[in-house]
Amino acid sequence: MTRRLLTPVVLGAASVFALAGCAGGAPASTGSGGATGDKVAVVASTDVYGSIAEAIGGDFVDVTSVITSSSQDPHEYEASAQDQLTLKNAGLVIENGGGYDSFMESLIDASGTTAPVITAVEFNHDYPGAESHDEAHADEASPAPDESADAHAEGDGHDHTEGDGHDHIEGFNEHVWYDPHTVEDLAKDLAEHLGELAPDHAADFTANADAFVERIAGLEDSLGQIEATDAGAKVFVTEPVPVYLIDAAGLDNATPNEFSESVEEGQDVPPATLLESLQLLDSGEIRVMIVNPQTGGAETTQVEDEAKAKNIPVIEFTETLPEGQTYISWMQSNITALADALA
Repeated sequence: MTRRLLTPVVLGAASVFALAGCAGGAPASTGSGGATGDKVAVVASTDVYGSIAEAIGGDFVDVTSVITSSSQDPHEYEASAQDQLTLKNAGLVIENGGGYDSFMESLIDASGTTAPVITAVEFNHDYPGAESHDEAHADEASPAPDESADAHAEGDGHDHTEGDGHDHIEGFNEHVWYDPHTVEDLAKDLAEHLGELAPDHAADFTANADAFVERIAGLEDSLGQIEATDAGAKVFVTEPVPVYLIDAAGLDNATPNEFSESVEEGQDVPPATLLESLQLLDSGEIRVMIVNPQTGGAETTQVEDEAKAKNIPVIEFTETLPEGQTYISWMQSNITALADALA
């Protein structure tokens, strides 16, 4: 199995200053407020949030994403001196939180940045202590973490070193960028923060956020079409990454909890759970399998092979943004692939 132990690198001041002296080795100093010229310097933990920041900030932000490749695992990412300097010069920071990108906590602390930090999980209905979302979504909230059908029974499934700055929350699925409501509220908050940092462009940020929210509504319409034709269809996921999206489509995550938890942890799937999963695939009840190509092991390969042998469509949902995609185009592609597989 391939996953997961995060060992964030907290670099000393000497290494930072050494790198700062290397030509081209560090971002240019942005001065107070993290602004380069008229642009707000935004640092995002992954290119998913970088894409959202670009959509809201438009021409008035300069966005740097720490994770920009599918080969970089946010759970295991080791931060560099350049990352630390990037955070130091930020005007605004966006992280996922919930233990997903714990390296950001180490970077924020080590860099000494005073930039405001937006934490995406805090906009999710399931996140303990999160403020209420728009009342329009009040009736559509997901179950509380300890009641969720796809909840992790023993934490969220990531192994971390002691003192990594994050305590995982039992039953909470931290992959919140797959939840349209979370991203909608995140976009609105991002526009407000950018408006405070660059008041001259506040109206632009608000207009961009409004347009972005309309596109999110388009995604929700597409999910509604799936629900209208396939509500209750059973889906098997090798990891909890896409669960928010399949919930929004009215589908049923039928995966044995211990299977997805084990894969998430990078541990071997218990033999009894593997057998249960294979029997489920043999039952004819599963309509589609969703795999995360960025992680896996022998057991995920075995269930994927079994699904294909039973003519169950297998589609891939990644954790990071595919090359050439925006957040909206990527999510629409995922939704379209799901609809096509069900058809």
